[in-house]
Amino acid sequence: MREFSEIWSYLAQEPLLWLTATLAAYVAADAIFRATGKRPLANPVLIAVALLALLLGITGTPYGTYFEGAKFVHFMLGPATVALALPLHANRALVRQSALPLLAALLAGSLSAVLAALGIGWALGLDHATLLSLAPKSATAPVALGISENIGGSPTLTAVLVILTGIIGAIVATPLLNLLRIRDWRARGLAVGVAAHGIGTARAFQVNQTAGAFAGIGMGLNALLSAILVPLVIGVMF
Repeated sequence: MREFSEIWSYLAQEPLLWLTATLAAYVAADAIFRATGKRPLANPVLIAVALLALLLGITGTPYGTYFEGAKFVHFMLGPATVALALPLHANRALVRQSALPLLAALLAGSLSAVLAALGIGWALGLDHATLLSLAPKSATAPVALGISENIGGSPTLTAVLVILTGIIGAIVATPLLNLLRIRDWRARGLAVGVAAHGIGTARAFQVNQTAGAFAGIGMGLNALLSAILVPLVIGVMF
């Protein structure tokens, strides 16, 4: 055990260890997800987060140490957000055909996400800083962190809330949309993308390619609209 502790102490100082651990956790989580028949509750992001949290807890590793090693994944969020232009371009014909209902749904969804979060949080007695951190939780992470910082929230707390929003959205979206008998893949995808950003979009692609494309469109447009709406809503409410 002493030799193992010494080896671990050495490895824990190497940044590559935590990047490798992050990738390994996701590969294992994805294998579990596939083994369960891609059930929503076996969401690979949720499982990967749980595995990493367990590893950090067992080894007593501070989050700062982990992030120093895994921050390359965080850096890639930026290029991934820019790449959202690809599904928008590939489906531009469908987008043009559905432009008016798409924009109406986008505005309703984006505004509802902000107002519902702030309203419920206020009713439950959350403090001012937490409410500001909660407001952009449905935007994709790089945009949400920027919004949170600009309006006086905590980007760290916002990051946690964004991830939780995505995971919950990815888990409940398919059963909920089936229950509501929504069959149009464009509507399903857009709803998931607006409500649950990247994690929801990944889930939409697993269900249907058209749904995935519109989820990517919804995520990208919601990020843009949230950057405008959230500061306006905060300015009016606070």
